[in-house]
Amino acid sequence: MAAEQMADSGDQRPASGEPDPAPRPLDAIDRDILRILQTDGRASIRSVADRVHVSRANAYARINRLIEDGVIRGFTARVNHERAGQGASAYITLKIVQNSWRTVREQLQALPGAAHIALVSGDFDVLLLVHTPDNRTLRELVLTKLQSIPEVLSTRTLLVFEETDLNRRVLTDEF
Repeated sequence: MAAEQMADSGDQRPASGEPDPAPRPLDAIDRDILRILQTDGRASIRSVADRVHVSRANAYARINRLIEDGVIRGFTARVNHERAGQGASAYITLKIVQNSWRTVREQLQALPGAAHIALVSGDFDVLLLVHTPDNRTLRELVLTKLQSIPEVLSTRTLLVFEETDLNRRVLTDEF
């Protein structure tokens, strides 16, 4: 796998104006490859091939197909935010002006510390996860940056006291 592909953590696919094709079904080998890469994104092609009992060429082709099909959105490092100087975390719920999601999403993506953004249903419209160095910075982010976005009608901040990283959960056939 090329170094540029492994370093690319982008989960944005080019907007061609056409809908994404229907997903291809994954076979057992594809699911095994995904399990391995979810656990260790730095696993070598040789290691993956050996563990799923296919040739290196087959493993390489399968991984590239999973990338091209958008199943694998990128490779990234799991970060301990506290150790990285981002000791305050919060989920922030936002109510936004109807039909303003795309505009709001662009502005939220530009926020320092924004880690996850989701358009959701229920009592609020958007769920935003942020990591900041401290509560003072979090306060400024909410009161100055978020509430100054014209399309944001209201916010509610939920402080995170403890986190458990589930990124190591592996793809399964079962729910």
